[in-house]
Amino acid sequence: MADDIHRTVDGVWRIESARIVATLARATGDVGLAEDLAQEALVEALEKWPRTGVPRNAGAWLTMVAKRRAIDSWRRRAALDERHRLIARTLADTTEEEWEPIEDDVLRLVFIACHPVLSRESQIALTLRVVSGLSTQEIARMLLVPVPTVQARITRAKKTLAAARAPFETPEPAEWAARLAGVLGVIYLVFTEGYAATAGDLWIRRDLASEALRLGRVLAGLVPREPEVLGLLALMEFQASRFSARVAPDGSPVLLADQDRMKWDRPQILRGRVALARADALGRGRGPYALQAAIAQCHATAASVDDTDWERIVLLYEALGRLAPSPVVALNRAVAVSMAWGPDAALEIVDALADAAVLQGSHLLPSVRGELLARVGRTAEARAELLTAAALATNARERTVLRAKAKRLAP
Repeated sequence: MADDIHRTVDGVWRIESARIVATLARATGDVGLAEDLAQEALVEALEKWPRTGVPRNAGAWLTMVAKRRAIDSWRRRAALDERHRLIARTLADTTEEEWEPIEDDVLRLVFIACHPVLSRESQIALTLRVVSGLSTQEIARMLLVPVPTVQARITRAKKTLAAARAPFETPEPAEWAARLAGVLGVIYLVFTEGYAATAGDLWIRRDLASEALRLGRVLAGLVPREPEVLGLLALMEFQASRFSARVAPDGSPVLLADQDRMKWDRPQILRGRVALARADALGRGRGPYALQAAIAQCHATAASVDDTDWERIVLLYEALGRLAPSPVVALNRAVAVSMAWGPDAALEIVDALADAAVLQGSHLLPSVRGELLARVGRTAEARAELLTAAALATNARERTVLRAKAKRLAP
């Protein structure tokens, strides 16, 4: 029974945490305090729900408990200023049944976390923590940095926002340019974690991907003439269209070559094409998100893996590598090269990445290298690389896939 309650609480927190923190941040004007209050409410739920049962509206219960804790804290102070008295009266007038999450609050929270007073690294770490509810361990794996580094960034970001007295509001249009890149980066990272979870027992976390896609749609409505906003939206629509085909009934991953393309969401692919066409129609060229969307469109509109225009994908990755160079982009380009011109050319790229010691501690490079080595007949080396990748993988489903591939190569 206790284990069931703990799983329920964890599920509620993953789904509702962003809206709870956003609602509290709007009420208190302090993102750090909002998260602390939400965590205190979570602790109270773990104490009470095993005895009383899970409330009908668990998210509302957590929000109201957190609000009451805020009110109690303010009332205990020796002298409350007029601002706190007004907030306390407003919160006290709200009943649990009246609680409704305001969707725009989550987007406002993203904008606060991407305030220009914060470094880009701190923006990303703070948003992934307070908006997505990811643990510091999960964030560290996503960003390929140590856990203490993530913890330090989050703590420093909260203190900086409090010191700057950053208002909880969507910035004026003149301020968008200073924040938009950070907002887009964070939304994309949230979607990426939902598309391919870095840890745990789930291959896909639809809750995260759906929230990122929702935020992308809201953002595109607010700034319909920003090509990279439309590019990111198109990318997420294309990628999300494959969700139903990416997981087998038992939860195991289904790789691209084995997916039933009849299960792909065709209306969602159309939405992606429309968004990318709108971005192109603005006539300002393709940025990194639009280029990735164009790559995803090649996959989404191909009848099969063999029918995919791999040479075009290689060109798109080359352009992406010049605009936003990274080891992951280079690795993905190598995969496309292997499909367009064979594994030997791709191995040269991957071996160069290995010699440069990039992506250390990540399973990505050995997993790709293992696949390529298998295709050129270097079976023993391929098996060793795949086992190395499995040992490094932090997602249980992905680890199982890599081990199965290695087993098929066993003598």
